[in-house]
Amino acid sequence: MIRRVRHQVVDGMALLAALLVAVIAIAPILWGLSTALKPEAQILAYPPRWLPHPPTLATYLSVWSDSPLPVYFRNSVITTVGALALSLLVAVHAAYAFSRFRFRGRSALLVGLLATSMMPGVAILVPLYHLAVVIHLYNTYAAMILVYAAWNVPILVWLLRGFFDTVPRELEEAALVDGCGRVHAFYRIVLPMARPGLLSAAVLVIMYVWNDFLIAFTLTIDDPHRTLSVGLYTYVSNYGIDYGHLMAATIVALIPVVAVFFMLQRHLISGLMSGALKG
Repeated sequence: MIRRVRHQVVDGMALLAALLVAVIAIAPILWGLSTALKPEAQILAYPPRWLPHPPTLATYLSVWSDSPLPVYFRNSVITTVGALALSLLVAVHAAYAFSRFRFRGRSALLVGLLATSMMPGVAILVPLYHLAVVIHLYNTYAAMILVYAAWNVPILVWLLRGFFDTVPRELEEAALVDGCGRVHAFYRIVLPMARPGLLSAAVLVIMYVWNDFLIAFTLTIDDPHRTLSVGLYTYVSNYGIDYGHLMAATIVALIPVVAVFFMLQRHLISGLMSGALKG
């Protein structure tokens, strides 16, 4: 009886802590949504109004039609899709090679690959900037796509290798006996069975690239190439902060990544657990 009560108390405290963390995480988003729906006169009113009265979409319409937000949104989509395609293209083949083949230095190469992603991004911003200028890729989509892909490939290789390890080798061996080549067996059998891992890897890349500020800020200089995360900074000026437009633009920027996360969260969790158990 005492043990049961103790477990109930521990479970209750854990639930309370989880709710507290959820409130702390969600409260700023709700406040931003409320601010973006307020008429302009209520945004800086004191005492502050917690709820807009009446709610209006004027700020959203204004920020979408009278600012470069659509351009920022387009740039983020192009950069994210490009980095996702390139990083998955490299990572799936490298992960399959590490999963199926045994060669000298394999373990050391895996550790070295992972070690490259442990370096703080801010430590290599200046070299990245200099390199982009030297090879004439500064202020282009290509520079951001290459850097984001290179940054994500190591962790994706480790994640996908764990998924490829779960695919029975007997299936490939049967396909090889039936006359299917190694490449065809990979694309027709292994890759479809690792679909949850690919989706979880895609979620990680999308969330990282879409939310990144430092790399995009360092490698771009004008509105035609700035991403959403950098574009939001333009609503903060020396003359003050345009809170209404900033909050509206922030909510617009959050919608795609939140939607992707909720649609693919099951695959993300299973992919991370599989990579942890098998990696």
